[in-house]
Amino acid sequence: MELVGDRYLGGVMRGRMEGFGYYTLPMGTEYRGSLWDGMFHGQGELRRPTGGAYRALWDRGLPTQGKYTFTDGLEFDLEKWLYCDGYDRRFYTEISSGFKPPGIAQLTNPDPPKIIPKGCYDCGDGFYNPKTRIVVDYKRKFLRNADDDEHEWILRTCRKAWDLTAEEEPKASHSLS
Repeated sequence: MELVGDRYLGGVMRGRMEGFGYYTLPMGTEYRGSLWDGMFHGQGELRRPTGGAYRALWDRGLPTQGKYTFTDGLEFDLEKWLYCDGYDRRFYTEISSGFKPPGIAQLTNPDPPKIIPKGCYDCGDGFYNPKTRIVVDYKRKFLRNADDDEHEWILRTCRKAWDLTAEEEPKASHSLS
């Protein structure tokens, strides 16, 4: 069984996905791994189109144990999560690669940061246009429509194009002599 916009390459038994396969969802997320009776079952990995992956042991469609790894290599660990915990606000790249020299700010974890299109926000996995309420990835491919909660969160917390300040050109100095 396939949905509109999805793709599957792998074994089939009784009309269902079975064995090892590659299943791509309509939004580009891909599952690579074992399937049984049309469900994720055994070792498998969900890969996001913007990067990052969730590698897990699945049982009849549900993960029993797994680990999420962000695009930059940061691994999420629920028990030992120390990143951005309120006490240490460094970006992961600052933790793994060190700080920049004084006077050079690091605005986002990816460095240099993405250039935000005019009138939009950088919401972490792409750009958000508050007029259309659409989030696109950094290659401008549609990701999702923002609901009211996400819209308010983005407006309140995310970096926006017009926040970026350009250095003013130096003014000519006037001599008093």
